[in-house]
Amino acid sequence: MCGILAVIGKDLDKKKIADLSKRMSHRGPDESGLKITEKGYVLAHERLSIVDLTTGIQPIQGTESAWMVHNGEIYNHMSLRNNELKDHTFRTTGDSEVIVHLYEKYGLEFVDKLDGVFSFVIIDGDEFMVARDPIGVKPLYYGKDEAGTIWFASEMKSLADSCIEFHAFPPGHYYTPETGFVRYYSPEWFESEVATQPADLQKLRESLIEATRKRLMADVPLGVLLSGGLDSSLTSSIAARLMKDSGQTLHSFSIGLDEAAPDLIAARKVADFLGTEHHEIHFTVEEGISILKKLVWHLETYDVTSIRASTPMYFLSKAIAEKGIKVVLSGEGSDEILGGYLYFKNAPSAEEFQKETIRRVQRLATADCLRADKSTMAHGLEARVPFLDKAFLKTAMEIVPEEKMPVTYDGIEKFILRKAFDTPEEPFLPEEVLWRQKEQFSDGVGYNWIDQLIDHASEQVTDVQMETAATRFPVNTPTSKEAYFYREIFQQHFPQDSAAKTVKRWIPKWQKDLDPSGRANETHVAPGMKKVVV
Repeated sequence: MCGILAVIGKDLDKKKIADLSKRMSHRGPDESGLKITEKGYVLAHERLSIVDLTTGIQPIQGTESAWMVHNGEIYNHMSLRNNELKDHTFRTTGDSEVIVHLYEKYGLEFVDKLDGVFSFVIIDGDEFMVARDPIGVKPLYYGKDEAGTIWFASEMKSLADSCIEFHAFPPGHYYTPETGFVRYYSPEWFESEVATQPADLQKLRESLIEATRKRLMADVPLGVLLSGGLDSSLTSSIAARLMKDSGQTLHSFSIGLDEAAPDLIAARKVADFLGTEHHEIHFTVEEGISILKKLVWHLETYDVTSIRASTPMYFLSKAIAEKGIKVVLSGEGSDEILGGYLYFKNAPSAEEFQKETIRRVQRLATADCLRADKSTMAHGLEARVPFLDKAFLKTAMEIVPEEKMPVTYDGIEKFILRKAFDTPEEPFLPEEVLWRQKEQFSDGVGYNWIDQLIDHASEQVTDVQMETAATRFPVNTPTSKEAYFYREIFQQHFPQDSAAKTVKRWIPKWQKDLDPSGRANETHVAPGMKKVVV
């Protein structure tokens, strides 16, 4: 995982570009690289060394004239080396280099051969190509300055001052000046009518196990984020099983306001059950409020639910990085894929349920993926997300929605996933955790976190400010004092209209209270474990 910056134009200020790249040094604290191509274009890279610690320095040169910078992980790089690229000579043993060799062999039509997460820029003479992974797990922005120079960067902060206009690069697309944006990832399940497959529980289970296995690829210590919810607990369970076969001990990490936080109680049960080396981190509301300005700079968003959830994730990532762990597995994506948010219980029909899962997955790049990447990479920590594996997505998204809808099974969300891993002969999790009620991360760390955050924001914003909010912020006008408070912080860092337009707000559907907390849904019950009899 890294930070990349590419600038394509004439008479470039190399020192300025190097300094702007350093704004992302938190993404790659291990080393920096910069290449000026024969045409005077610039590629810069801030590296977090995960695979091939010694020779995988970027920018990377292909066989001849092409150069590349890449942020992400290519999980099938060994298969590509041994098959499609077996006639190529490589300069490194890392996963990134296969990208530039595929470009040299296939031209533009190679991106869908990659199994992994990525944003990359390839420059070959006067030509260049840019791409982002299918779901947008890794961030990427682009813009133009007054001279017409084109900029690409992993984070907005490295191009916002230079570009007159900039945008988020769309997931699942590649770009060249000749083709413009081309969607290379357009699976059949983008259409809701394709969801016609009966649930195959064994296939669903095996698909998630394989997705997790791929993401254990690392030459550095690896851990898991364990909230005690279904998603993180399942990925922890699978990883613990796989790592046990190789004699490794899995480190698990949880966070909450205090030891009574709902997530911490459940996480302890899972850690004890799995035998992980468990680490529990606490933070205070005051500490959370004190870092909000810095957090928004890292996140590059003013979305309420992203900030609420990112604060504990930021503290947790700092503690993990300080222990020497560089990679963690995380459970992002499951709620979107399987309709896990509590508001899905209010879906008016199976068709609308399926359409909403598709919409949520397609917008993950602006929500959970953004939060998971930038909260962790603020401390040079890489988060990997098995649920967003392409093969798992296909398996889960094509299941007929009637078999996924929580109303079908006594109100339990993600029933299909729970049932797939409900194996009494070889249990993956304690039964009470497998059937635990959904808690959104910002709730599960302790209910006082959101409550006191709302109170604090209300003290900072006046009624008059709210009355004139549409004048002050015509783009995505804040509708609460908490939202206004975050927007003011964001405006200090990123005053451009282009910056404001990159943000998409996370808002639940089909419920009266539109606060993004899971507790706003009328089906939420008091803290504790719940076993549903099916």
